[in-house]
Amino acid sequence: MIPNDCLTTSCSALIIAHPGHEIRVHGWLELAHPFVFVLTDGSGHSGKSRLDSTTKVLKKVNAKQGNIYGRFSDKQVYAAILNRDFDLFIRLTEELVNILTQLKVELVIGDAVEGYNPSHDICRLIINAAVEILLKRGHQIDNFDFLLSGKPDSFPAPFSEQMICLPLNNDALVRKLATAQAYDEIAAEVNCAIEAFGIEAFRIECFRRVHVRGKNDCQMPGTPFYEQYGEKKVASGLFQQVLRYREHVYPLAETLWNYIKRLS
Repeated sequence: MIPNDCLTTSCSALIIAHPGHEIRVHGWLELAHPFVFVLTDGSGHSGKSRLDSTTKVLKKVNAKQGNIYGRFSDKQVYAAILNRDFDLFIRLTEELVNILTQLKVELVIGDAVEGYNPSHDICRLIINAAVEILLKRGHQIDNFDFLLSGKPDSFPAPFSEQMICLPLNNDALVRKLATAQAYDEIAAEVNCAIEAFGIEAFRIECFRRVHVRGKNDCQMPGTPFYEQYGEKKVASGLFQQVLRYREHVYPLAETLWNYIKRLS
């Protein structure tokens, strides 16, 4: 197990796909006061942004908004993936590299690959690509992820030694739960997670050191949930096309890593 003091001893950044993800690591936010980058506005299919709710959370914990903050709608990200507009993600990676360099960030924490939502997984691709470029340039930076759809500490056993676990005291846990339940747009999801895992599961915040595998960073052992979900939505007439790992996400990963190779 990695000692948890490295979580708060350097300039840090939280990089997430959607507003609301910061709640999972609320205890760490209170300690680290990181720069927070959010790729989308979290509007989903409703078209209603939830950035304002995240802005309120960040103000309470004295975290700082990054230069990339709700840059895209979810529909724009999906369209870019489906249309293979991969230059958008390369430009985003380049911008992130420049910002992290200017801020002298030494620790990045962000969404894990879970196969649940393609935007989460692509956020991880961008993080890994940016960190890889920084490392090649001699920049010292640590890279960790955290789970969003599962129990916070449910990383596979082989990764247990690569985790940092941050236990929250009672007051910190109360503040975290109150913040989560006051976040109207995700309150239902919060209650479902509490019902599934119990309140005590959220007392510990777990972060796993990321081992970059390049173009295979988003590879899943089975069919990603987002493909199964997409198939149901297409069958019901709500979606026109299923976003798939092999057809859409992997080619993006390949493009990003070919770009990194050209920089070497």
